[in-house]
Amino acid sequence: MAELGGAGLVAAYDTLLLDLDGVVYLGRHAVPGAAEALTRARDGGTRLAYVTNNASRTPAAIAEHLTDLGVPAGAEDVVTSAQAAARLIAERVEPGAPVLVVGGMGLRQAVRARGLRPVSAADEGPVAVVQGFSPGLSYGLLAEGAIAVRRGALFVAANADATMPTGRGEVPGNGAMSRVIATATGVEPIVAGKPRPPLHRESMLRTGARNPLVVGDRLDTDVEGATNAGVDSLLVFTGVATPLDVLTAAPPHRPTHLGADLSALHRPPADVRRTPGGAWTCGGWTASWEGDRLSLTGTGGDPLDGLRAAARAAWEAAGDGAADEDAVKPALASAGL
Repeated sequence: MAELGGAGLVAAYDTLLLDLDGVVYLGRHAVPGAAEALTRARDGGTRLAYVTNNASRTPAAIAEHLTDLGVPAGAEDVVTSAQAAARLIAERVEPGAPVLVVGGMGLRQAVRARGLRPVSAADEGPVAVVQGFSPGLSYGLLAEGAIAVRRGALFVAANADATMPTGRGEVPGNGAMSRVIATATGVEPIVAGKPRPPLHRESMLRTGARNPLVVGDRLDTDVEGATNAGVDSLLVFTGVATPLDVLTAAPPHRPTHLGADLSALHRPPADVRRTPGGAWTCGGWTASWEGDRLSLTGTGGDPLDGLRAAARAAWEAAGDGAADEDAVKPALASAGL
């Protein structure tokens, strides 16, 4: 990554690949400050792409929602797991082939846009079954999907998120719902969404990004997806991930940057350094692994700087594994996290 000096973090990247749920909005409401941070990034010349595992709505509907929240977006700026799933199928079957859609309008539209024919019944001879989140998903449609998969249809899931964040807390996501067909048939789906490569590939093809920054709130989708693609990531704490999750993260789940929210895009990147004695420092905080636990001391500065230093110390000590929760919790308490 380029040296930034006093410039904001966003200056090092040409495109932001932004998760939506838990990053830009929670349910129908914007995350505080998100619209302002993204407008500033766009006005500064950074391309914005909204990359979501949610396959229930169309890109136009998502863009309209974002615009209503004051977030700059057009349908062409939205990349969904439904689009990635549709491309994945289209590359494996004949043009115009019937595909049984177990999901909402966003998924049906994506399938049709790829030159495939969406159907709703197993007796229509689908060559593939694609499942995406839909709040009104019925047992009847799940049953049709199971019958088609048992008959040999390719099974694709738009994403495997076990949960999704809302203003009322986490609720079951497509990963949980897709287990119905998988359990009934014994067939595991091919997954298109984060952290698997198809959605990142779709995002790169649509945006032409050369040096993107993935921005998300989940370690197991956003950050792992960035790791799989070999690009940088920014984890924000407005959604699912917690400081404890960060300290106990295995290598694929370790973000490049940490931020409280999207305002982190416009702050200089944190100066996290390793001392000659083996400790890690950031913003007046010092972290080191002492015996069987993580130690963190500081001067009362930004607690997030303490987390940044603590994360480096914990990750270094854990190597290819993950730090033990009981060994790192005292450090979090000392920083008030």
